[in-house]
Amino acid sequence: MAGAVGAVVVWGRTSRTQRHLGNGFEHNGQDFGAVLTELPLVFLAGAVVPAVLWGLGAWLLGRRRRPRSSQFHA
Repeated sequence: MAGAVGAVVVWGRTSRTQRHLGNGFEHNGQDFGAVLTELPLVFLAGAVVPAVLWGLGAWLLGRRRRPRSSQFHA
């Protein structure tokens, strides 16, 4: 959840997003379509990317700690 909220906060503070939300000269160029299309993607990316990285790290650490003594003993 922290990743999703953090991604939305960072996205909201960029100059590009501020320009689309109307913080340009005399509110020219307001484009709320950018919010409707980008915001869900930013939220999902902020939620999914940390979870995938954590899972990949856990998988790699699990592979490293697993003993390899179960191979062909005669």
